[in-house]
Amino acid sequence: MKFITKRIHAFLDYPVAIALIVLPFLLNLGSSNNIAFYLSVTTGVAAFILTLLTNHHLGVFRIVSYKMHLVVDFAVAIVFITAPFIFSFEGIDAYYYWINGAAVLTVVSLHKPELAV
Repeated sequence: MKFITKRIHAFLDYPVAIALIVLPFLLNLGSSNNIAFYLSVTTGVAAFILTLLTNHHLGVFRIVSYKMHLVVDFAVAIVFITAPFIFSFEGIDAYYYWINGAAVLTVVSLHKPELAV
């Protein structure tokens, strides 16, 4: 049952990018490894830029195809899920990445394919 449309995804992108930038400050990420803090902030900035460049109704420049955007989202999910193992994140640092990685993977996997016109 795939129900997340391109439109819904577009509305999620900006708030998620901003959350990835702000939450590390609010949650004091980086206690187990400073990379936990910087990885989220950097990914948030990159996600914001990607959304500005994506070819959907909230994209400003519409250079990147929506399909490529989904590929990047999938890659981010994999990085987030594996980062705690690779960088030895513990506690809130690890949970933050596992939860965010699972959320992004869920959104990508529930994406409703666009009908060809």
